[in-house]
Amino acid sequence: MEYGSLYLIPNYLGKNLHNSFGLDILKIIKGINYFIFENEKPGRAFIKSVCPEKNQSKLIINTLNKFTQEESIKSFLDPCLKGLNMGLISDAGCPGIADPGANIVSIAHELKIKIVPLVGPSSILLALMASGFNGQSFKFNGYLAIDKNVRKEQIKLLEKKSQNTTQIFMETPYRNDNLVSDLTKILKASTRLCIASDITLESELIKTETIQNWRNNKVKYNKRPSIFIIQAT
Repeated sequence: MEYGSLYLIPNYLGKNLHNSFGLDILKIIKGINYFIFENEKPGRAFIKSVCPEKNQSKLIINTLNKFTQEESIKSFLDPCLKGLNMGLISDAGCPGIADPGANIVSIAHELKIKIVPLVGPSSILLALMASGFNGQSFKFNGYLAIDKNVRKEQIKLLEKKSQNTTQIFMETPYRNDNLVSDLTKILKASTRLCIASDITLESELIKTETIQNWRNNKVKYNKRPSIFIIQAT
C-alpha cells in the first residue's frame, strides 16, 4: 500500500486574517480529515477561517505540544501508514520552526512517509528579511534565560557572535519590555537592534536602530509577539 503524505501547513501569525492562502493550500486542507495541531482550539479556528465549509465534526485530531507524551507521538502517523494524507499545523507560522512539530516530521522520515512543506509566513524569516542585517549567516537562539545574570552573559556573548553571524531571539510577549530594557543597558551603543512586532498584522511595527537610539525609545512591546535581532559593528 502506498503511504499517505504529511503536509506541513502554515498558519496565520495573528488574528487579523488579511493575508490569504493560495488555492493549492485550500485544496489540500479540503481533502484532509486527519490533523496534528499544536493546540486544538487555534487549529480548528484556522481550518474554519480558511475552509468554512469543511465539516469540523469529521476532523480527527491529535495535539503535539510540550504536554504530549513522547511514547504516543509515533501513533499519530497511523493514518499515513494506511494511505491517508495528514496535515500538521502549529498555532502560528510554519510547522517545525520554533515549535514542537519537528518531532513528528523526524519520525515521519524514519517511517518513509513523504513530507510536503507548504509556503507560508514565518515570523523569524520575515523579521530577518526586514531587518537589513546579514542574511547570509544567521542563527535563531529561541528564548533567552529568565535569570538576569545568566541572561546578561548570554546577551554579551550573542553581541560578540553577531559581528559575523546575525543573532535572532524571542521572548514571551508579556516580558518584552523587560528584554528591551536589558538590551539597551547591556549592548554597546553602536550595536544595531531590530525589533519586529505583530508581523503581518495591521499593527505591525518593524524598526532597526542603534542601541544609542533605542535608549530613547518610548514604544511599549509587552503582549505583542516580537522577534529581536542584533548585529554588532
